[in-house]
Amino acid sequence: MTRRTLVDEEQLLDQLDLVRLNLPIAFGEAETIIRHKDDLLQEAELYAQEVIEAAEQRAAEILNDMGLLQQAKIEADQLRQQVLLDCEAIQQATLAEVEQIRYQAQEELEEMRVRALAECEEIQNGADDYADQVLDNIEHKLSDMLRVIRNGRDQLDNVSASHIHNNNG
Repeated sequence: MTRRTLVDEEQLLDQLDLVRLNLPIAFGEAETIIRHKDDLLQEAELYAQEVIEAAEQRAAEILNDMGLLQQAKIEADQLRQQVLLDCEAIQQATLAEVEQIRYQAQEELEEMRVRALAECEEIQNGADDYADQVLDNIEHKLSDMLRVIRNGRDQLDNVSASHIHNNNG
């Protein structure tokens, strides 16, 4: 007896079809996240532009009201720098999240591939064992048949020799 197990080939094929059908969904979700990243970055840039315009408008008002052009420029530059830093931080966080999702999808795909290969090898080994058992059974039956044929031929030879001896005597 071997320690191998027979696997239902139909069930394995159904599982492989399920994997093949679900992979495009997982990749589609990753693409959606990537597209969403671009939308977030675009929104952040629009927000930054609005904040900058508001700061520049405020600076112009300050200039008109108080004549403090230099102070307005400083505040606008500071605000611009802060918005740019915020946008960069959002972009880095989004890229890191997308990379993590991609990495997880690749790991899951590799795990599925390894499991599928292992199951295929099990099926192949089971099929080889079964074929070996069938061939061994056929070999034994053929040996038994060959022995019966030889015994029959020996009896025929003995009967023929007996007839020849009786006819000569």
